Amino acid sequence: MAKIVCVLYDDPVDGYPSSYARDDIPELERYPGGQTMPSPEGIDFTPGQLLGSVSGELGLRPFLEERGHTLVVTSDKDGEDSVLDRELVDGAEIVISQPFWPAYLTEARIAKAPNLKLAITAGIGSDHYDLQAAMDRGITIAEVTYCNSISVSEHVVMAILALVRNYIPSYQWVVKDGWNIADCVQRSYDLEGMHVGTVGAGRIGTAVLRRLKPFDVKLHYTDHYRLPEDVEQELGVTFHPDAADMVPVCDVVTINAPLHPETEHLFDDKLIGTMKRGAYLVNTARGKICDRDAVARALESGQLAGYAGDVWFPQPAPKDHPWRTMPHHGMTPHISGSSLSAQARYAAGTREILECWFDGRPIREEYLIVDGGNLAGAGAHSYSAGDATGGSEEAARFER
Repeated sequence: MAKIVCVLYDDPVDGYPSSYARDDIPELERYPGGQTMPSPEGIDFTPGQLLGSVSGELGLRPFLEERGHTLVVTSDKDGEDSVLDRELVDGAEIVISQPFWPAYLTEARIAKAPNLKLAITAGIGSDHYDLQAAMDRGITIAEVTYCNSISVSEHVVMAILALVRNYIPSYQWVVKDGWNIADCVQRSYDLEGMHVGTVGAGRIGTAVLRRLKPFDVKLHYTDHYRLPEDVEQELGVTFHPDAADMVPVCDVVTINAPLHPETEHLFDDKLIGTMKRGAYLVNTARGKICDRDAVARALESGQLAGYAGDVWFPQPAPKDHPWRTMPHHGMTPHISGSSLSAQARYAAGTREILECWFDGRPIREEYLIVDGGNLAGAGAHSYSAGDATGGSEEAARFER
């Protein structure tokens, strides 16, 4: 029987909820494009519950314990004496983690985990695992592809509008009992007519383009894989060979690309310096795609008019992380893909992966990132070999 370590974020500060704002969530049968939703043999939760925190346990405990497995659920993931480290040394075979509160599986951690065979991302984006070390060790990595792509695309549109319309400072005037209209509108513009570009036009990037089209903006994109011609014509989107070619013409740039060695620190002083003065940058992909200090400098100098998103590096971000205090930002914790709606899908997908693993059945090709010592499935399409976990030890500096 296997030991499974499930790393989840902490419960709400007021305790695990006993009721919710809504009684149900919409039932979906397929994702855009036709891929079917997760299809486990069963689930032990009610869709719409909080599943991503430690008490939610992704709804996995009854299923795993009925099969005789041991489930350890913890939020203690950083540092050499963390619960995660101890359980890896003590023989954990499977690690489950969300990108929002990632269990960083570095080469060093993998080396001291003698029984580790499978790492699952409950969500999408597996860069918190050292993919090269996993390939070298023959560890399988899988994620629940597409489970929260639409969730993230909605967050992107929200963040763009919040920045361009200066929403957050305007809301704060109301909270402070004010009615300072001039202060609110002095940085407020219409999105209409602006040039908006996405770095990455996969599931999330394309969904962002589709949601922005009704705003009557000029759309742009860059990606390793060009969209079909009919899709480009439908969206009226202009292709650029790389980010360096695209960002100088854009008023708004949104990052929707995976983190791997080729995209790490892509947005540095040099690239940001080629953007229009007063452009907006939205990043819901991975924090490490942007140079942390370069972003802060660009906001302070006015080169960027605003920066928003929900991804940081490392996660959780230390309290002295400059993005917490830089001007004109709209940052949140990493929440875009962890809505209650998305949690129901990635919890079900995680169970589907586990059912396949324990029953000796193939895991869906689209869920695979690393398998048999190589990039596989979605991983072969989206990632390059290598490691992007360097510096993750800084997450241990976060104080609850």
